[in-house]
Amino acid sequence: MALTVQPLYVLAAGGERAKEQLDVVANNIANVNTPGFKKILMEEFSQHIPKNGGDSYNLLVFPRFKQTDVVLSQGALKRTGNPLDVALKGRGFFAVKTKGGELYTRNGHFFLDSNGRLVDANGNPVLDISDREIVLSGESGVTITEDGVVYDGEKKVGVLKIVDFPSVKPVGNSYYQGVGQPEATDAAVLQGFLEESNVNPVKEMVNLIEAQRRFEIYGHLVRSLDQMNLKSNEIGRV
Repeated sequence: MALTVQPLYVLAAGGERAKEQLDVVANNIANVNTPGFKKILMEEFSQHIPKNGGDSYNLLVFPRFKQTDVVLSQGALKRTGNPLDVALKGRGFFAVKTKGGELYTRNGHFFLDSNGRLVDANGNPVLDISDREIVLSGESGVTITEDGVVYDGEKKVGVLKIVDFPSVKPVGNSYYQGVGQPEATDAAVLQGFLEESNVNPVKEMVNLIEAQRRFEIYGHLVRSLDQMNLKSNEIGRV
């Protein structure tokens, strides 16, 4: 006499979801000091398998994650005084050129590379509205207006490309891919500022503890069910 193994699959699925939740929360905490980082939130739902006409003995309910959302709420704005630091006040993203194509970021911690190009923290060129790289002499003062116009001294050298999307998908290194068609944005560009992460470290630590406890509970339940299965086999042999 053996117990059904179906509950083991359900618990294993729950443990896998708990592990994924741990990974997401840990990533949020790891980026709490990353400029422009947006918190990631995982939506969960219950999947019923199979639809068996009300046979409750065989009705399985698996925990699943519906989707991963990026929380786009505004982070706090921190003054740095660095003329190449820029922050967005409002919705939108800076466009940068990477080896994998055009990506988007809220991290406006920019630099000049050896060729005078305006680049992000990963060394990828920042794009202007004509999809060109922005090149500065480095000799004159740099001014960036609220409209994103970049001046090298008195010379206008470009306009920062700022785009918005209905939603975005995180791809790592503070980069996002746009989901849907690009939309206009009225975000203001603030020179000498950086946007801080919108992660609340206290809340995320609470979420981390809850996810860890959830993972442990699933593990205990799997072990208990396995022990019950062994006892059931022993009874059957007797």
